[in-house]
Amino acid sequence: DPDLGAADPLEERAHGLDRRLGRGRRDGTGGSGGPRGTRDRADALHLGGHVGGPVERGPGDDHVGPAPPDDLGRLGAPAAVHLDLARSRGVEPALAIDPAADTGTMLVVHEPRERSMVADRGAGGRLSPQDLPGRLDAGAVLVSGYSLLFEPTSAAGVAALERANARFVAVDAASWPMIRSFGVDRFFESCERATMLLANSREAEELTGLRGDHAFDELARRFPVVCLKLGDEGALMSWEGLVIRNTTDAVREKDPTGAGDAFNGVLLASLVAGRSPGDAIAAACRAGARVAASFETWP
Repeated sequence: DPDLGAADPLEERAHGLDRRLGRGRRDGTGGSGGPRGTRDRADALHLGGHVGGPVERGPGDDHVGPAPPDDLGRLGAPAAVHLDLARSRGVEPALAIDPAADTGTMLVVHEPRERSMVADRGAGGRLSPQDLPGRLDAGAVLVSGYSLLFEPTSAAGVAALERANARFVAVDAASWPMIRSFGVDRFFESCERATMLLANSREAEELTGLRGDHAFDELARRFPVVCLKLGDEGALMSWEGLVIRNTTDAVREKDPTGAGDAFNGVLLASLVAGRSPGDAIAAACRAGARVAASFETWP
C-alpha cells in the first residue's frame, strides 16, 4: 500500500527536530524518568498500586543507585519540584544525580486532533545499564520505546527488559518515526524478553507493514499480550489468543497529552491487582478518555 509509508507531517517534523538536536523525546524505563513517566505511575496509583521510579544518572557519575535523602538538594529546583509532585501522589522516584546535565524539558505541539512532543532529555538522555538495579522485581515492568529506540539509552532499555522479574514485562512502541529509524527487526530483537506490547495503530503499521486487524494479528503472533490503542475508538487486546475489544464513551477532547500514559499505567496496575483482562482494558480506556477530556496534567 503506497499510503503506508506516507509521513504524518506533525510527527515527522517533531522527530526531525529531535534528530537535528541529537536529542530524543520522552524519557523512560520502568515507567520513565521525568514528568511523562511519572504520569504513568501516578495513574497506576489511582487504582491503589505501589509504584517506584527508575534510577537515572549520567555515564561517569560516581553515584550509582537511588540518591540518598541528604543528596536530593543537589537536584536543583526543577527536579525538586517534580520530586515533590510525584511524592504528593504516592510515587517514590528512585533518583540518581547527574551533575553534568539538566532535568529534561519538553515542547508540546498541537494541531486539531494531533499532538506531538519534542524534548531535550537532559539527564534522562544519558541513562545507562549501570543506572539500573541488577534485578527489577515488580508486578509489572514497563519500558518506553522512547528509551529503547533512542541510541544513547537503548542499551538501558534492553537491560531493563533483561533484568525484569515480573509477570508483565511490557514495551510501549512510543513513536513510529523512531521505529523506522531504529529498524523493525532490531526492535523485535531488542524486545525479545517482553511479554506485552503496547502500541497505537500507526506504530503497529510501521512494525508490520500491515494495517488494522492484519497488523494486530501479526503482532499477536509475536507477543503473548498485545494492546492496540485506538484513540476515541477504544482499544483492542490479544490476551494469549483471546481477542478483547473495548469501546469508550465519546468525550470532548481538550488535551490528549498523557492519555496513552494513563492508559498504560491503569492497564498494568489493574492486571497486577488481579482484574480480568476485559476489566483492565475497560479501566484503561476510561483513564485515557478522562485525561483527553481535561487540561489537567495529573490524575
